[in-house]
Amino acid sequence: MRSSQLMIKLANIPSILVVTRFLIAPCLFLDALDHQTSSLFIIGYVIAVTSDIFDGIIARKLGVSTPQLRQADSWADICLYVCVAASAWLVYPQVILSFQTPLLVAIAAQLILFITSLIKFQKFPSFHTYTAKTWGLTLLVATIALFGYGYSHTLWLAIVLCIINSLEEIIMTLILPSWQCDVLSIFHALSLRQTLLLPELIKPDIDSKIIRE
Repeated sequence: MRSSQLMIKLANIPSILVVTRFLIAPCLFLDALDHQTSSLFIIGYVIAVTSDIFDGIIARKLGVSTPQLRQADSWADICLYVCVAASAWLVYPQVILSFQTPLLVAIAAQLILFITSLIKFQKFPSFHTYTAKTWGLTLLVATIALFGYGYSHTLWLAIVLCIINSLEEIIMTLILPSWQCDVLSIFHALSLRQTLLLPELIKPDIDSKIIRE
């Protein structure tokens, strides 16, 4: 009885981590409203990113990695990075203006990805690819460098990774026949596409054999 109750409590950990990210995101924005941030901004952001790293790992280990949880995870990420971007505009507007063109390209790439997924699947993408994870790490470095030390050049790496990730996930969205979550790369998507389409390819052969018989 106790072991089952413990498992139920453990199964809630990924959801708690996702909710934690939802709660931290607006707090970061509130901290930046006076056009400066305290040390709590960096601390909160690091906690949020850490929760993003471990929620999926723990969910998979506990066998509770559902599409609903992974979609909530994606929404928490969007909420977090929108709040960080808004905070950057409030505290470092000149930096944002100096990166205006590459930032607009990155934002356009992300919007194309979202629109493509919504048109095809009526859902936002939730692939959690290797490039997305790498982009998240570069964002962590760039955000700490900017808000902690006023250093902005690391934004270039984050912007480039954002564009690469967006392009990869756009292609993955186009080649997959149905919405999927936790597809780690375009190569995984191609393999999954073959698996998903195999029953459809086999069925006409079976039907033709039945007709001939």
